[in-house]
Amino acid sequence: MESLDFELYYYHDTKPLPRTGLHTHKYYEFYFFLEGHAEAQVQHEHYMLRYGDILIVPPSITHGIFVHDFEIPYRRFDLWITKSAFDALLRQGDDLGYAVNMALTESRHVIHTDRITFNSILSKLFYIIEEHKSARFGRDLQLKFSVAELLLTVNRLAFEQFNNKKITQDVLYQNICDYIERNIDEDLSLDSIANHFFLSKFYISHVFKDNIGISLHKYVSKKRLQLCHDAILSGESMSQACNNYGFDDYSNFYRAFKKEFGISPRDLAKQAKLSASEAAAAEKHDHEDKKG
Repeated sequence: MESLDFELYYYHDTKPLPRTGLHTHKYYEFYFFLEGHAEAQVQHEHYMLRYGDILIVPPSITHGIFVHDFEIPYRRFDLWITKSAFDALLRQGDDLGYAVNMALTESRHVIHTDRITFNSILSKLFYIIEEHKSARFGRDLQLKFSVAELLLTVNRLAFEQFNNKKITQDVLYQNICDYIERNIDEDLSLDSIANHFFLSKFYISHVFKDNIGISLHKYVSKKRLQLCHDAILSGESMSQACNNYGFDDYSNFYRAFKKEFGISPRDLAKQAKLSASEAAAAEKHDHEDKKG
């Protein structure tokens, strides 16, 4: 992602070698640690890393990673951001620089996360990599948004940790909602979402219901039905709306739609056409009155 002034890559070494000595970079570096018996040194501070740790190294700061057990695989994600790109992100809001500022002023270079929180961060990292490999319209812009969102999450975690605030399940819930929003036309079964977040489907179901009061399945269905409702009102055909928003069976969609809104999609489409015709007629009448 060099053209975008940041780079994200996955590092996996099944037979790790001793790391190189202490060194510096001209860019900001964020380590997302997955596996290994490794120690990080940043300036004069030493940290034994564990799963879920996020290591923050600002530019020109001396640091190094040292592996202590070469039989254990060493895995991590690395995010590099140039100074110019980071400065551009800070112009969107100073909150994006909180964690880096704490590293520079108080030598707080590591953020600890629990497994649930870190798994939600992994989903953001995977999304950035997938987006980078795509050729979708607006890819570069989406990547910048996604990196900013990732950094905001990291900064929130830093603030909560450094201010002794408890990390709640809200992070996971919000990430599930974001994932549903981005993948509304894909498989959004409980099993599929549990696999994506590397968590038990029973736990995800529990977290979701605690936060919103309905099951994940019902939330997804309501979300899709509302999108179909809005699409039909805008003139999209019933079958097209059904296919675009993840309904595989039209008869099930039809029944669910009528139950949700008290009107069938066919009758809603008729109402939409009638309203459009009446609006067009009124506009034509106003135009003729002005000419007269």
